[in-house]
Amino acid sequence: MKFRTIKGTKDILPDEIAGWQHVESVVRRVMHDFNYREIRTPAFEQTGLFARSIGELTDIVSKEMYTFLDRSEESLTLRPEGTAAALRAYIQNNLGEQSPLTKVYYIGPMFRQERPQAGRLRQFHQFGAEALGASSPLLDVEMMALPLEIYKQLGIDHYSLKINSVGCEKCRPAYKKLLQTELRKVFSQLSPDSQVRVGQNPLRVLDSKNEKDRELTNNMPLMYKHLCEECTLHFASVRSIFDALTISYEVDGRLVRGLDYYTKTAFEITSTALGSQDALAGGGRYDLLVEELGGKSTPGVGFAAGIERLLMVLSQLGKSDQKQAPPVIYFVGLDEPAHIWTFLKATELRQKGICAEVDYLGRSVKSQMREANRQQAHYVIVVGEQELKTKAAKLKNMLSGEEISISLDDIKIPT
Repeated sequence: MKFRTIKGTKDILPDEIAGWQHVESVVRRVMHDFNYREIRTPAFEQTGLFARSIGELTDIVSKEMYTFLDRSEESLTLRPEGTAAALRAYIQNNLGEQSPLTKVYYIGPMFRQERPQAGRLRQFHQFGAEALGASSPLLDVEMMALPLEIYKQLGIDHYSLKINSVGCEKCRPAYKKLLQTELRKVFSQLSPDSQVRVGQNPLRVLDSKNEKDRELTNNMPLMYKHLCEECTLHFASVRSIFDALTISYEVDGRLVRGLDYYTKTAFEITSTALGSQDALAGGGRYDLLVEELGGKSTPGVGFAAGIERLLMVLSQLGKSDQKQAPPVIYFVGLDEPAHIWTFLKATELRQKGICAEVDYLGRSVKSQMREANRQQAHYVIVVGEQELKTKAAKLKNMLSGEEISISLDDIKIPT
């Protein structure tokens, strides 16, 4: 064939859509329950927005972004994650002036030129939330409880919540120096990527997925044990609130997340159903990011979650059998006048919110009945010259085979 999907992208076909719509409907319902409002941002932004927010040295910016020059020679980038775009919209549209606390969520496609693998595509989909304007640890916990509630309502109970504190601009510099000192003792044995990070972003070495790196850093000092008083109290409050909610969690001192903008709380939700790529959702607090992007100093916290990975977990758990509702009525036409009448009647029923279907291919009665079966229509009405003359027909229940007489002028569906 002449054209195919681009590597790392896929079509979401009609038979799969019901599962996507189910997930999205649960996401929207839970977001509404937590009083988050939807925001939709453009699929591409100025490249500097992502370089500045995510961090020049992250894998996303240095290796994975889809960046191009438009006709005016401006550098643009397809959105690799949702937070930076949401915060740009927050600043540009003065949302902070409208309310002291802004709570928004998004659902949409993201783009990263990664090596395609299960649950990780080059165009993938995420839902996420951002809360801007408050530094309360209560909001940190809410931001973690939110995706957990979504997973709960989808029937997922196989997950783990890992939390950490990555400190702030007051305590992190001293810790980074301490960590660099320790890392230099094993520098020659680290992977090339980690060697680069030792001098530029040492915390990311702790998050390395390289097994040798993880062995070498197994006994390194951890950030949450070197926090300033403010960060210590904040992290203790987060943990005590979780304890009060009886939500189980694990403190993981190696968890730093892959983005540079996090301060204080960082978290990740993982699932054993995903194998090595086990992250379902992740996020944390980013109290400096709004100001870094040109806005007023505004504390914030957020998370993002992959939809493809979520659907993989639902499939593994046998909870991905959602299907689009079949037609309520399938009209079988016996001749041309009947085909026209059935189309007009189907249109009338559709306008009343009843899913109706007709034959457009001029097929035989047998073929039309076979199609009604294939589509799993609840009822079939056969219409021909006699039915149009008497204004009466038989309504056949396709499950039971039972038939009842109905008026064509006033078709009523049995309840």
